[in-house]
Amino acid sequence: MRAAEFDLVVFGASGFTGRLVAEYLQSHAPPDLRWALAGRTKSKLAEVRQRIGAVGSLPLIKADAADPSSLTELARRSRVVITTVGPYQKYGEPLLQACAEQGCDYVDLCGEPAWMAQMIQRHQAAAQASGARIVFSCGFDSVPFDMGVFYLQEAARQRFGQPLQRVQGQVLVMKGGFSGGTAASLIATLQAVAKDKAVAQSMADPFALTPGFTGPPQPDNLQAQYEAEADCWSAPFVMAPINTKNVHRSNLLLGHAWGTDFVYEERQLMGELGSGNAGELRARGAARTALWQSKALAFAPSRALIQRFVLPKPGEGPNAAERESGRYVLRFAGTTADGQSLSATVKGDRDPGYGSTSKIISECAQCLLGEVSTEVKPGGIWTPAAALGKRLLARLQRKAGLSFELNA
Repeated sequence: MRAAEFDLVVFGASGFTGRLVAEYLQSHAPPDLRWALAGRTKSKLAEVRQRIGAVGSLPLIKADAADPSSLTELARRSRVVITTVGPYQKYGEPLLQACAEQGCDYVDLCGEPAWMAQMIQRHQAAAQASGARIVFSCGFDSVPFDMGVFYLQEAARQRFGQPLQRVQGQVLVMKGGFSGGTAASLIATLQAVAKDKAVAQSMADPFALTPGFTGPPQPDNLQAQYEAEADCWSAPFVMAPINTKNVHRSNLLLGHAWGTDFVYEERQLMGELGSGNAGELRARGAARTALWQSKALAFAPSRALIQRFVLPKPGEGPNAAERESGRYVLRFAGTTADGQSLSATVKGDRDPGYGSTSKIISECAQCLLGEVSTEVKPGGIWTPAAALGKRLLARLQRKAGLSFELNA
């Protein structure tokens, strides 16, 4: 990795999520980490520095998403940039381009696959040439899912000598909501879908992030369904359109280690345990609610009302007690081509949108910094699982409050 003035810079540190990232680094980063805070207004950065208890000498960098020259200078000065400034389709490309051109590694919280597909097309070559590793989706979208599938597939190959041909991700528990940034990204994506048919096609394509490759038909079930192994009902998981695309890109970047016929889907389990009518009705209601929400958000007047009164706003979020009381539990279950099965459980110890996400992205960035020469991936646009693999698995469990365990 190239030399630079700073090991790591947090861009957007005066925002709600950016401040949480800075707070986490202040408490958990090694003492020799050379890091800095970056954003549009130095006075606000100074307030964050004081609030997190950092020393007064922690550097502050003025950089603005609307000023490309400031972003180029930022990328020149840092080995890795963490950016929490979204929606990325509105504010993200100038920094990504600067990092790709300057050879600076980059991690973000992006859950906007149509924009990600555009960035792969526009900046993959520059990142490859400079050696920059651009790693998308380093928060709850999509690390627990991307790494959950990676963990399960590694176990399957070790146990069965072959990958799982089909995997279903299941959200069992999710206490704590999505971030205001995620909500803003959703709104921006739906606005882009309404304006551009190509964006709509990209959102509907499970292989939108695997240019040049289209795999087998994937599940497209928006109805409630009974999950026999879990003995309860399920409905579609709202983040599946993002996570599934990242999982398929990981498979591509890993040389199709899970096969070119790999099938993946995500569901959220709900309803009463057992196969009774109460569970079915609740799951059907959840499925109808998900469809109603998507249609309401696609309708501009409804979207404006929901954005104003229902969805969290960027820069806002839960207090420390609410973040610490949150948690999530995911299950990944799969079968091989010859019918052998395996499952695993992934747990996170904070609310997904803020508490867990701020830890995850911080550890992804430090995982990039901690590489030894034999582990360094070449420049390009990556997913967490493909770029960081087993080292990130170990780091998330050791430092970020996640656990990955095979089920009996």
